[in-house]
Amino acid sequence: MPSIYDLKPRFQALLRPLITRLAAWGCTANLVTSLALVVSFMVGTAILCIPQKPAILLLLPFWLFLRMALNAIDGMMARELNMKSTLGAVLNEVGDVLSDLALYLPLAVVHPPSLWPIIFFSFGAVLTEFCGVLTEALGTKRHYEGPMGKSDRAFFVGAVGLVTVFAPACFNLWRVLFGVAAALSLLTCLNRLNRALAELRKS
Repeated sequence: MPSIYDLKPRFQALLRPLITRLAAWGCTANLVTSLALVVSFMVGTAILCIPQKPAILLLLPFWLFLRMALNAIDGMMARELNMKSTLGAVLNEVGDVLSDLALYLPLAVVHPPSLWPIIFFSFGAVLTEFCGVLTEALGTKRHYEGPMGKSDRAFFVGAVGLVTVFAPACFNLWRVLFGVAAALSLLTCLNRLNRALAELRKS
């Protein structure tokens, strides 16, 4: 199924000139990964502390776009500048999951009627990343199929936050939107596992 992840090579090409400059300044892949995690918790805390102000949701599209850029940058630095490490792999996987939870769970406080759909969506995010890592444990490559992978979730939440700020009536759709997104997360898990199992059957 199509996913925003499919656009990653083009996005990386735009960012590639930056990684050499960052490395020259002494920046490492692990530092970029850690920065993304820390700022995600800061943004999530801000939303949690000011849930009655819908304008706070403007932080989401802004930060989620930057976070996608940082995720691409740390991966390129690790691969292309020989910065791969076991610690980096752990930071990358655990950091992505914790960042998702830090950014998405506070939305349940912003709109309490959508509590359970948002919780299901948030833990669906964890499950999709777990299934992606599990495919490696099974002996295949890391799988990133959609339709609700990391980049898709970021786009979805960023778009919902942006639209809601300017059209508060959108809050009435949150239960449905996050419910559908949670269901798509489960479909994403099945896609990733099915692809991995298909690879294993061919080998």
